[in-house]
Amino acid sequence: MRFWEKKEEQRSCTMQRMRKICVAGLFLVVLGFGGCAEIADENGKAGSSVSEDERFEAYTREVFCSEVSANAVSLHYTLKYPQEYGIESAPAVYGTVVTDEQAVKAGVENMEKALITFEKNKLSVENQITYDVLQSYLDSAERSAEYLWYDEPLGTVSGVQTQLPVVLSEYRFYEKEDADTYLDLMRSTGNYFDEVIAFERGKSEKGLFMSEKLADAVIEQCQAFLDMGNGNYLYSTFVERMRESGKFTEEEMGEYTKKNAQVIEEVVCPAYERLMAAVRELKGTGKNEEGLCGLPQGQEYYQVLVDQSVGTKESIVQLEELTRRQMEDDITAMEGVLGAKVEEAKESAADMKQGTAELILKKLSDGIEKAFPETPDTTLEVKYVPKEMEEHLSPAFYMIPAIDNSRENVIYINQGQMRDDLSLFTTLAHEGYPGHLYQTIFYESTDPDPVRSIFNFGGYVEGWATYAEMCSYYLTPLPKEQATILQKNGSVILALYALADMGIHYDGWSRIDTTAFFAKYGISDAETIQKIYDLILGSPGNYLKYYIGYVKFLELKKCWAEKMGEDFSQKEFHRAVLSVGPAPFDVVETYMWNYAQ
Repeated sequence: MRFWEKKEEQRSCTMQRMRKICVAGLFLVVLGFGGCAEIADENGKAGSSVSEDERFEAYTREVFCSEVSANAVSLHYTLKYPQEYGIESAPAVYGTVVTDEQAVKAGVENMEKALITFEKNKLSVENQITYDVLQSYLDSAERSAEYLWYDEPLGTVSGVQTQLPVVLSEYRFYEKEDADTYLDLMRSTGNYFDEVIAFERGKSEKGLFMSEKLADAVIEQCQAFLDMGNGNYLYSTFVERMRESGKFTEEEMGEYTKKNAQVIEEVVCPAYERLMAAVRELKGTGKNEEGLCGLPQGQEYYQVLVDQSVGTKESIVQLEELTRRQMEDDITAMEGVLGAKVEEAKESAADMKQGTAELILKKLSDGIEKAFPETPDTTLEVKYVPKEMEEHLSPAFYMIPAIDNSRENVIYINQGQMRDDLSLFTTLAHEGYPGHLYQTIFYESTDPDPVRSIFNFGGYVEGWATYAEMCSYYLTPLPKEQATILQKNGSVILALYALADMGIHYDGWSRIDTTAFFAKYGISDAETIQKIYDLILGSPGNYLKYYIGYVKFLELKKCWAEKMGEDFSQKEFHRAVLSVGPAPFDVVETYMWNYAQ
């Protein structure tokens, strides 16, 4: 069977808790918790009237506050009102690059010592989930510690060179002081980029620097930012944010606008120029032009990376088998659709007219009512990626709001990568309803422990959004047979990308191998395949978050249906997995039964 290629080579992605973007490697909370064990021990002394849940929640609040107050990006994108958590301020920096393996391991050990002071079986279900999430993260962090130099802060999909401008452009000014912090943060850009440059030099010395093609892509992305000149959206969005806040007089706005322009011209742009020059200088020092398996311990690192980012424990070989099984099921389903033809489905999709993004989101929100729990009240603003950056950013992304301000949501659409209304429809399902936005606001409505917000479980988050995207085909006006063909085709294409991801980074596929693989499925356009290869090369494991995460939700659904029998309800299944919240999939499977109704 021949499959037709979807033109957007990048998968749409969420801005996973934007504060994480500027920190290369592991988040730094693990480095500062020698004192938490003491807090836990003291609260648990004999005769104390403090319950185990209260002790545990006091501990997790300390962990949360320490993590989010580590830098201004973490704090601002996590809390609108930090004072309510006893946090007055945070250093006006983006973060830091982690390279000290022993320090990370020591931090993990400290947290583990604190964690084992709690009796898990005496905790509430919600706290038991948090306990397991913490334990899972610590296990993953310990395994990852020896691979810190393998990290790539300049990844072509979500590297700091493309994401930092978005982080800055969405930094809201709730008070005047926020604008001052923002300008101080901008002034630290040079120091942060210098730290990234030093890290890249270290990678080069260790023979771990990126391939020449990836270096060219990073240089191109930096140049694209610089080429915007006075049209750079960091100028216009700064003024817009001041106006939206209503906190500035016209005179103050003029003064701040001048300061913003000055720091862009004197700090930010020179930082990009230095980064570009450094990458150009280091280009060619990398020892590997293919996947991670071409590096020393590359296969081991890829396995650890996938375990951590996807939230699974299967080997890569097992994940390859899982992908092929699901792909065969989808192909069989496509072949079993009677009276529908692939070309007719393609033509119907191309002709489908659904209106504006706002109208599509309303249709999606209404359309999911029968199969998904009620949507919490919220607001949503649709924005568009600046034309100059369309080539370098994902087709769309959802901006996760502060946990105490979850009513204000933003979805960015990249019009340069939207080929038709069906693409827009399914992408908005992925980012909006019942995807990222819906999952985020539903989970926040359960009043989770704030510490859960500091973890990034990409397999759960992107897997759910992909699951939502696949569900959305059946909400289009297309006949069911055509919707099935299009949905199964989309699933198979993503499976091919996932297999290529594992093939390139774990099995050592060359460009020729990758071309031959896609040709088996009727995808033979050489230029497209080379773009796919380069994209996968620059973002190892990225497609597995989407596809394996999606398949894991399908498996959980089958498990739920088998156990519930005639009482099976899609709505209740969705409520259960959403109530557990972002976590490794074994944790989700363990606890989803607690939410059965």
